[in-house]
Amino acid sequence: MNRPAQGVLLLLVGAAVLRAGTTDLYLRYVRTGLRPLLLGAGVVLIVAALTTFWYERRARHAAPHAHREPRVAWLLLLPLFALVLVAPQALGSYAATRTGTVLQRPAGFPDLPAGDPLRLTVNDYAARAVYDHGRSLAGRRVRLTGFITVGPHGTPYLTRMVLNCCAADAQPVKVGLSGRLPVLQPDGWFEVTGTYTPKVIADEVNKGPIPFLDVSEARQVPAPHERYET
Repeated sequence: MNRPAQGVLLLLVGAAVLRAGTTDLYLRYVRTGLRPLLLGAGVVLIVAALTTFWYERRARHAAPHAHREPRVAWLLLLPLFALVLVAPQALGSYAATRTGTVLQRPAGFPDLPAGDPLRLTVNDYAARAVYDHGRSLAGRRVRLTGFITVGPHGTPYLTRMVLNCCAADAQPVKVGLSGRLPVLQPDGWFEVTGTYTPKVIADEVNKGPIPFLDVSEARQVPAPHERYET
């Protein structure tokens, strides 16, 4: 690829990174705390592109008859245009049903705040239900938000994708739902309220633990601002 094409690629990638970092689009790729690094990377790429253009201009004046690379190299820009114009959706039930739950044992279980119902993340509820055996959840109504996935036997799971750094390492944590349930469609986002139940099953994919929630209320909600948990 010739130097002008390299500069254009750098400029477009930098612009795409800045666009993602200045809007909520970046949340589909990386965790919230990485936003400053994303913005910094976009600025560096744009500066590198402008430097490339400046260097090429000087090189042309110094050697006006220099050899030019084939113009077909510009076709490498086409995949980048697709990335800029078509933003991918956040990972959902398709990815979650093909990946086993990745519930990890936390270092400890801090005291839960007051409130009824108590709002928890799917990951926090699942960890307390499995590794604390529900002791900190006893007698509490909890409220969780997630999207619906369906197991091989029709069991509905409330699911959230959990990431460490970026969407490439996102993996699901699943909570089985029992009790009073409306019609649940895969990928639909629901807010469910219920109480701890000791029921735990093994994930069909990797045999990881999936705890259950005894649901008393469930309602469909719009997808949240941050679709991944950390």
